[in-house]
Amino acid sequence: MGKADFLSPKAIGNRIKSKGLQKLRWYCQMCQKQCRDENGFKCHCMAESHQRQLLLASEDPNKFMDFFSDEFKRGFLELLSRRFGTKRVHNNIVYNEYISDREHVHMNSTQWETLTDFTKWVGREGLCKVDETPKGWYVQYIDRDPETIRRQEEQARKKKQELDDEERSARFIEEQVRRGLGDKEPEENPVFTELKRESEEEKVAFNLGASSSVAGPSKPSSVFGATALKAAASSSTKRKDVPSSSDSKAEKKKKKSALEEIMEMEEKKKQSVRTDYWLQPSIVVKVVTKRLGEKYHKKKAVIMEVRGKYAAVVKLIDSGDKLKLDQAHVETVIPAPGKRVLILNGSYRDTEAVLEGIDEKKFCATLTLDSGHQKGKTVEVAYEDFSKLA
Repeated sequence: MGKADFLSPKAIGNRIKSKGLQKLRWYCQMCQKQCRDENGFKCHCMAESHQRQLLLASEDPNKFMDFFSDEFKRGFLELLSRRFGTKRVHNNIVYNEYISDREHVHMNSTQWETLTDFTKWVGREGLCKVDETPKGWYVQYIDRDPETIRRQEEQARKKKQELDDEERSARFIEEQVRRGLGDKEPEENPVFTELKRESEEEKVAFNLGASSSVAGPSKPSSVFGATALKAAASSSTKRKDVPSSSDSKAEKKKKKSALEEIMEMEEKKKQSVRTDYWLQPSIVVKVVTKRLGEKYHKKKAVIMEVRGKYAAVVKLIDSGDKLKLDQAHVETVIPAPGKRVLILNGSYRDTEAVLEGIDEKKFCATLTLDSGHQKGKTVEVAYEDFSKLA
Protein backbone atom coordinates (compact mmCIF):
# COMPACT_ATOMS: atom_id res chain seq x y z
CA MET A 1 0.00 0.00 0.00
CA GLY A 2 1.35 3.44 -0.91
CA LYS A 3 1.84 6.34 1.42
CA ALA A 4 -1.34 8.20 2.34
CA ASP A 5 -2.03 11.60 0.81
CA PHE A 6 -0.89 14.63 2.82
CA LEU A 7 -4.45 15.91 3.40
CA SER A 8 -6.06 12.52 3.93
CA PRO A 9 -7.58 11.76 7.36
CA LYS A 10 -5.02 9.03 8.00
CA ALA A 11 -2.07 11.34 7.29
CA ILE A 12 -3.57 14.07 9.47
CA GLY A 13 -4.11 11.54 12.29
CA ASN A 14 -0.52 10.33 12.02
CA ARG A 15 0.79 13.90 12.29
CA ILE A 16 -1.38 14.55 15.35
CA LYS A 17 -0.07 11.38 16.98
CA SER A 18 3.53 12.28 16.24
CA LYS A 19 3.15 15.57 18.13
CA GLY A 20 3.16 13.69 21.42
CA LEU A 21 0.72 13.47 24.31
CA GLN A 22 -3.00 13.81 23.62
CA LYS A 23 -5.83 14.38 26.09
CA LEU A 24 -5.59 12.08 29.09
CA ARG A 25 -9.31 11.26 29.23
CA TRP A 26 -9.10 9.57 25.82
CA TYR A 27 -6.26 7.24 26.75
CA CYS A 28 -6.72 3.55 27.66
CA GLN A 29 -3.88 2.28 29.83
CA MET A 30 -4.93 -1.37 29.62
CA CYS A 31 -4.67 -1.36 25.82
CA GLN A 32 -2.07 1.44 25.74
CA LYS A 33 -4.23 3.14 23.15
CA GLN A 34 -4.45 6.93 22.66
CA CYS A 35 -7.61 8.22 20.95
CA ARG A 36 -7.90 11.63 19.29
CA ASP A 37 -11.45 12.48 20.29
CA GLU A 38 -14.47 11.28 22.24
CA ASN A 39 -15.91 9.35 19.30
CA GLY A 40 -12.68 7.42 18.78
CA PHE A 41 -12.50 6.57 22.47
CA LYS A 42 -16.13 5.38 22.41
CA CYS A 43 -15.41 3.13 19.43
CA HIS A 44 -12.34 1.76 21.16
CA CYS A 45 -14.35 0.91 24.30
CA MET A 46 -16.78 -1.06 22.16
CA ALA A 47 -14.01 -2.99 20.40
CA GLU A 48 -13.55 -6.70 21.10
CA SER A 49 -9.86 -6.31 22.03
CA HIS A 50 -10.73 -3.76 24.73
CA GLN A 51 -13.47 -6.02 26.11
CA ARG A 52 -10.96 -8.87 26.41
CA GLN A 53 -8.56 -6.62 28.32
CA LEU A 54 -11.36 -5.59 30.68
CA LEU A 55 -12.26 -9.22 31.37
CA LEU A 56 -8.61 -9.92 32.08
CA ALA A 57 -8.35 -6.94 34.46
CA SER A 58 -11.62 -7.79 36.23
CA GLU A 59 -10.13 -11.05 37.50
CA ASP A 60 -7.62 -9.19 39.70
CA PRO A 61 -7.96 -5.37 39.38
CA ASN A 62 -5.64 -4.64 42.31
CA LYS A 63 -2.83 -6.49 40.60
CA PHE A 64 -2.94 -4.27 37.52
CA MET A 65 -3.37 -1.06 39.54
CA ASP A 66 -0.41 -1.93 41.78
CA PHE A 67 1.67 -2.71 38.70
CA PHE A 68 0.88 0.61 37.03
CA SER A 69 1.36 2.53 40.30
CA ASP A 70 4.76 0.93 40.83
CA GLU A 71 5.79 1.74 37.25
CA PHE A 72 4.68 5.37 37.64
CA LYS A 73 6.49 5.73 40.97
CA ARG A 74 9.71 4.18 39.65
CA GLY A 75 9.73 6.33 36.51
CA PHE A 76 8.96 9.54 38.39
CA LEU A 77 11.62 8.98 41.08
CA GLU A 78 14.19 7.86 38.51
CA LEU A 79 13.68 11.07 36.52
CA LEU A 80 13.81 13.14 39.72
CA SER A 81 17.07 11.56 40.90
CA ARG A 82 18.75 11.60 37.48
CA ARG A 83 17.63 15.03 36.30
CA PHE A 84 17.63 17.05 39.55
CA GLY A 85 19.62 14.94 42.04
CA THR A 86 18.97 16.03 45.61
CA LYS A 87 17.89 19.57 44.68
CA ARG A 88 14.55 21.01 45.80
CA VAL A 89 12.25 21.36 42.78
CA HIS A 90 8.55 21.98 42.06
CA ASN A 91 6.67 18.72 41.55
CA ASN A 92 4.87 20.03 38.45
CA ILE A 93 8.19 20.63 36.66
CA VAL A 94 9.21 17.01 37.21
CA TYR A 95 5.76 15.76 36.14
CA ASN A 96 5.82 17.77 32.89
CA GLU A 97 9.19 16.27 31.97
CA TYR A 98 7.93 12.79 32.89
CA ILE A 99 4.82 12.94 30.67
CA SER A 100 6.85 14.24 27.72
CA ASP A 101 7.73 10.59 27.08
CA ARG A 102 4.94 9.05 24.99
CA GLU A 103 5.40 5.63 26.57
CA HIS A 104 4.93 6.79 30.15
CA VAL A 105 2.37 5.33 32.55
CA HIS A 106 -0.60 7.67 32.87
CA MET A 107 -1.75 8.79 36.30
CA ASN A 108 -5.40 7.84 35.69
CA SER A 109 -4.39 4.18 35.89
CA THR A 110 -2.61 4.49 39.29
CA GLN A 111 -3.88 4.58 42.85
CA TRP A 112 -3.35 8.36 43.03
CA GLU A 113 -5.99 10.68 41.62
CA THR A 114 -3.86 13.82 41.50
CA LEU A 115 -0.20 14.81 41.52
CA THR A 116 -0.68 16.35 44.98
CA ASP A 117 -1.82 12.98 46.38
CA PHE A 118 1.25 11.31 44.88
CA THR A 119 3.54 14.02 46.32
CA LYS A 120 2.07 13.57 49.79
CA TRP A 121 2.46 9.79 49.48
CA VAL A 122 6.19 9.89 48.62
CA GLY A 123 6.66 12.24 51.58
CA ARG A 124 4.90 9.86 53.98
CA GLU A 125 6.90 6.91 52.65
CA GLY A 126 10.18 8.75 53.22
CA LEU A 127 11.21 8.61 49.56
CA CYS A 128 11.41 12.41 49.25
CA LYS A 129 11.29 15.52 51.38
CA VAL A 130 8.13 17.46 50.51
CA ASP A 131 6.91 20.88 51.62
CA GLU A 132 3.95 23.03 50.66
CA THR A 133 4.35 26.71 49.71
CA PRO A 134 1.96 29.31 48.29
CA LYS A 135 3.37 28.42 44.86
CA GLY A 136 2.64 24.69 45.24
CA TRP A 137 4.34 21.51 46.41
CA TYR A 138 8.11 21.05 46.27
CA VAL A 139 9.96 17.72 46.37
CA GLN A 140 13.56 16.85 47.20
CA TYR A 141 14.90 13.37 46.44
CA ILE A 142 16.52 11.41 49.29
CA ASP A 143 19.44 9.43 47.89
CA ARG A 144 19.53 6.01 49.55
CA ASP A 145 21.89 4.37 47.06
CA PRO A 146 24.39 2.02 48.82
CA GLU A 147 27.27 3.58 46.91
CA THR A 148 26.26 7.07 48.03
CA ILE A 149 25.88 5.92 51.65
CA ARG A 150 29.29 4.25 51.51
CA ARG A 151 30.84 7.43 50.10
CA GLN A 152 29.24 9.54 52.86
CA GLU A 153 30.51 7.14 55.53
CA GLU A 154 34.00 7.30 54.02
CA GLN A 155 33.94 11.10 54.16
CA ALA A 156 32.74 11.03 57.78
CA ARG A 157 35.52 8.58 58.67
CA LYS A 158 38.17 10.79 57.06
CA LYS A 159 36.83 13.83 58.91
CA LYS A 160 36.92 11.95 62.21
CA GLN A 161 40.47 10.82 61.50
CA GLU A 162 41.54 14.41 60.85
CA LEU A 163 39.98 15.47 64.14
CA ASP A 164 41.79 12.63 65.94
CA ASP A 165 45.09 13.77 64.40
CA GLU A 166 44.47 17.34 65.57
CA GLU A 167 43.60 16.09 69.05
CA ARG A 168 46.79 14.00 69.20
CA SER A 169 48.91 16.95 68.09
CA ALA A 170 47.24 19.21 70.68
CA ARG A 171 47.88 16.59 73.38
CA PHE A 172 51.54 16.32 72.30
CA ILE A 173 52.01 20.10 72.49
CA GLU A 174 50.39 20.17 75.92
CA GLU A 175 52.74 17.44 77.11
CA GLN A 176 55.78 19.35 75.82
CA VAL A 177 54.63 22.50 77.61
CA ARG A 178 54.12 20.56 80.82
CA ARG A 179 57.61 19.06 80.58
CA GLY A 180 59.14 22.49 79.88
CA LEU A 181 57.48 23.92 82.96
CA GLY A 182 58.56 20.93 85.03
CA ASP A 183 62.29 21.53 84.31
CA LYS A 184 62.22 24.97 86.00
CA GLU A 185 62.90 25.32 89.71
CA PRO A 186 59.76 26.02 91.69
CA GLU A 187 59.53 29.55 93.05
CA GLU A 188 59.95 30.01 96.77
CA ASN A 189 56.70 30.63 98.57
CA PRO A 190 56.65 34.06 100.29
CA VAL A 191 56.69 34.05 104.07
CA PHE A 192 54.20 36.40 105.68
CA THR A 193 55.05 37.91 109.09
CA GLU A 194 53.07 39.95 111.53
CA LEU A 195 53.41 43.74 111.33
CA LYS A 196 55.10 44.97 114.51
CA ARG A 197 57.00 48.06 115.57
CA GLU A 198 59.90 47.82 117.96
CA SER A 199 59.22 51.33 119.31
CA GLU A 200 56.41 53.82 118.95
CA GLU A 201 58.71 56.46 117.42
CA GLU A 202 59.51 54.36 114.35
CA LYS A 203 57.41 54.87 111.20
CA VAL A 204 56.09 52.09 108.98
CA ALA A 205 56.81 52.45 105.21
CA PHE A 206 55.65 50.35 102.25
CA ASN A 207 57.69 49.90 99.06
CA LEU A 208 54.96 49.91 96.40
CA GLY A 209 57.34 49.38 93.49
CA ALA A 210 58.69 46.05 94.76
CA SER A 211 57.01 42.71 94.10
CA SER A 212 56.61 41.98 97.79
CA SER A 213 55.79 44.42 100.58
CA VAL A 214 58.33 44.90 103.36
CA ALA A 215 57.50 46.51 106.67
CA GLY A 216 60.15 48.40 108.61
CA PRO A 217 61.36 51.73 109.83
CA SER A 218 61.47 54.39 107.12
CA LYS A 219 64.27 56.90 107.17
CA PRO A 220 63.81 58.88 103.94
CA SER A 221 60.06 59.31 103.76
CA SER A 222 60.20 62.28 101.36
CA VAL A 223 60.59 60.00 98.32
CA PHE A 224 57.38 58.17 99.20
CA GLY A 225 55.56 61.49 99.69
CA ALA A 226 56.64 62.84 96.27
CA THR A 227 55.66 59.60 94.54
CA ALA A 228 52.27 59.62 96.25
CA LEU A 229 51.66 63.24 95.16
CA LYS A 230 52.55 62.43 91.54
CA ALA A 231 50.27 59.39 91.55
CA ALA A 232 47.42 61.43 93.04
CA ALA A 233 47.89 64.19 90.45
CA SER A 234 47.98 61.73 87.53
CA SER A 235 44.91 59.91 88.85
CA SER A 236 43.03 63.21 89.22
CA THR A 237 43.84 64.22 85.63
CA LYS A 238 42.73 60.82 84.41
CA ARG A 239 39.49 61.18 86.31
CA LYS A 240 38.92 64.53 84.62
CA ASP A 241 39.64 63.07 81.17
CA VAL A 242 37.45 60.02 81.54
CA PRO A 243 34.12 61.81 82.06
CA SER A 244 34.64 63.89 78.90
CA SER A 245 35.01 60.78 76.71
CA SER A 246 32.23 58.98 78.53
CA ASP A 247 29.98 62.04 78.15
CA SER A 248 30.56 62.07 74.36
CA LYS A 249 29.78 58.36 74.16
CA ALA A 250 26.70 58.84 76.27
CA GLU A 251 25.54 61.65 73.98
CA LYS A 252 26.05 59.48 70.90
CA LYS A 253 24.26 56.63 72.57
CA LYS A 254 21.47 58.97 73.58
CA LYS A 255 21.08 60.25 70.01
CA LYS A 256 21.10 56.71 68.63
CA SER A 257 18.58 55.50 71.17
CA ALA A 258 16.29 58.42 70.32
CA LEU A 259 16.38 57.48 66.63
CA GLU A 260 15.71 53.89 67.47
CA GLU A 261 12.87 54.96 69.71
CA ILE A 262 11.26 56.94 66.87
CA MET A 263 11.61 53.96 64.52
CA GLU A 264 10.06 51.65 67.08
CA MET A 265 7.18 54.06 67.57
CA GLU A 266 6.54 54.18 63.81
CA GLU A 267 6.68 50.39 63.61
CA LYS A 268 4.25 50.04 66.50
CA LYS A 269 1.97 52.58 64.87
CA LYS A 270 1.88 50.58 61.65
CA GLN A 271 1.24 47.37 63.54
CA SER A 272 -1.53 48.94 65.57
CA VAL A 273 -3.30 50.07 62.37
CA ARG A 274 -3.44 46.48 61.08
CA THR A 275 -6.54 44.53 62.13
CA ASP A 276 -8.04 41.10 61.46
CA TYR A 277 -11.17 42.56 59.81
CA TRP A 278 -11.18 44.35 56.46
CA LEU A 279 -14.75 44.53 55.10
CA GLN A 280 -15.71 47.97 53.74
CA PRO A 281 -18.82 49.21 51.87
CA SER A 282 -18.73 49.87 48.10
CA ILE A 283 -15.92 47.39 47.33
CA VAL A 284 -16.10 44.43 44.96
CA VAL A 285 -15.51 40.96 46.43
CA LYS A 286 -15.66 37.38 45.15
CA VAL A 287 -17.75 34.65 46.79
CA VAL A 288 -15.48 31.68 47.57
CA THR A 289 -17.72 29.49 49.71
CA LYS A 290 -19.31 26.40 48.13
CA ARG A 291 -22.06 26.02 50.74
CA LEU A 292 -24.42 28.18 48.70
CA GLY A 293 -24.06 25.99 45.62
CA GLU A 294 -22.50 26.51 42.21
CA LYS A 295 -24.94 29.33 41.46
CA TYR A 296 -23.05 31.76 43.71
CA HIS A 297 -19.58 30.18 43.77
CA LYS A 298 -16.85 32.39 42.25
CA LYS A 299 -19.38 35.16 41.56
CA LYS A 300 -18.51 38.82 42.11
CA ALA A 301 -20.57 41.04 44.37
CA VAL A 302 -20.61 44.54 45.85
CA ILE A 303 -20.70 45.06 49.62
CA MET A 304 -23.80 47.09 50.44
CA GLU A 305 -23.58 47.09 54.24
CA VAL A 306 -21.09 45.91 56.90
CA ARG A 307 -22.54 44.36 60.04
CA GLY A 308 -20.43 43.83 63.12
CA LYS A 309 -16.96 44.04 61.48
CA TYR A 310 -16.95 40.41 60.25
CA ALA A 311 -20.23 40.14 58.29
CA ALA A 312 -21.66 42.03 55.34
CA VAL A 313 -24.70 42.21 53.06
CA VAL A 314 -23.57 41.81 49.45
CA LYS A 315 -25.37 42.23 46.14
CA LEU A 316 -24.35 39.96 43.26
CA ILE A 317 -23.38 41.85 40.13
CA ASP A 318 -24.79 39.27 37.68
CA SER A 319 -28.15 38.33 39.22
CA GLY A 320 -28.73 41.17 41.69
CA ASP A 321 -29.41 38.72 44.55
CA LYS A 322 -28.62 39.89 48.07
CA LEU A 323 -26.80 37.65 50.53
CA LYS A 324 -25.47 37.97 54.05
CA LEU A 325 -21.96 36.47 54.16
CA ASP A 326 -19.14 36.18 56.63
CA GLN A 327 -15.72 37.67 55.98
CA ALA A 328 -14.26 34.17 55.52
CA HIS A 329 -16.72 33.47 52.66
CA VAL A 330 -15.40 36.24 50.38
CA GLU A 331 -12.06 37.46 49.10
CA THR A 332 -10.71 40.66 47.58
CA VAL A 333 -10.78 41.36 43.82
CA ILE A 334 -7.72 42.68 41.96
CA PRO A 335 -8.75 44.84 38.97
CA ALA A 336 -6.82 45.70 35.83
CA PRO A 337 -4.05 48.34 36.03
CA GLY A 338 -5.40 51.86 36.00
CA LYS A 339 -8.55 51.04 38.00
CA ARG A 340 -9.39 52.55 41.37
CA VAL A 341 -9.08 50.47 44.54
CA LEU A 342 -9.57 50.90 48.28
CA ILE A 343 -6.86 49.94 50.77
CA LEU A 344 -8.49 47.80 53.47
CA ASN A 345 -5.69 47.14 55.96
CA GLY A 346 -2.32 48.45 57.07
CA SER A 347 -0.97 51.96 57.58
CA TYR A 348 -2.93 53.37 54.59
CA ARG A 349 -6.29 51.90 55.59
CA ASP A 350 -9.45 53.57 54.10
CA THR A 351 -7.33 55.33 51.45
CA GLU A 352 -8.37 55.27 47.80
CA ALA A 353 -5.66 54.55 45.25
CA VAL A 354 -5.00 53.70 41.60
CA LEU A 355 -3.52 50.32 40.65
CA GLU A 356 -0.27 50.81 38.72
CA GLY A 357 1.08 47.28 38.41
CA ILE A 358 1.22 43.79 39.95
CA ASP A 359 4.31 41.92 41.21
CA GLU A 360 3.45 38.21 41.06
CA LYS A 361 6.70 37.13 42.73
CA LYS A 362 6.11 39.25 45.85
CA PHE A 363 2.30 38.73 45.85
CA CYS A 364 1.77 42.49 46.05
CA ALA A 365 0.77 45.43 43.85
CA THR A 366 2.03 48.97 43.29
CA LEU A 367 -0.58 51.59 44.17
CA THR A 368 -0.62 55.38 43.82
CA LEU A 369 -2.52 57.02 46.66
CA ASP A 370 -5.39 59.19 45.42
CA SER A 371 -6.68 60.64 48.72
CA GLY A 372 -5.39 61.84 52.07
CA HIS A 373 -2.43 64.04 52.93
CA GLN A 374 -0.01 61.68 51.13
CA LYS A 375 -1.80 61.92 47.78
CA GLY A 376 0.45 60.95 44.86
CA LYS A 377 2.68 58.67 46.93
CA THR A 378 3.49 55.22 45.47
CA VAL A 379 3.33 52.26 47.87
CA GLU A 380 3.41 48.45 47.71
CA VAL A 381 0.41 46.66 49.22
CA ALA A 382 -0.29 42.92 49.51
CA TYR A 383 -3.09 41.33 47.47
CA GLU A 384 -5.36 40.74 50.45
CA ASP A 385 -5.05 44.33 51.72
CA PHE A 386 -6.91 46.09 48.88
CA SER A 387 -9.88 45.51 46.62
CA LYS A 388 -11.58 46.99 43.58
CA LEU A 389 -14.00 49.87 44.09
CA ALA A 390 -17.51 49.46 42.74
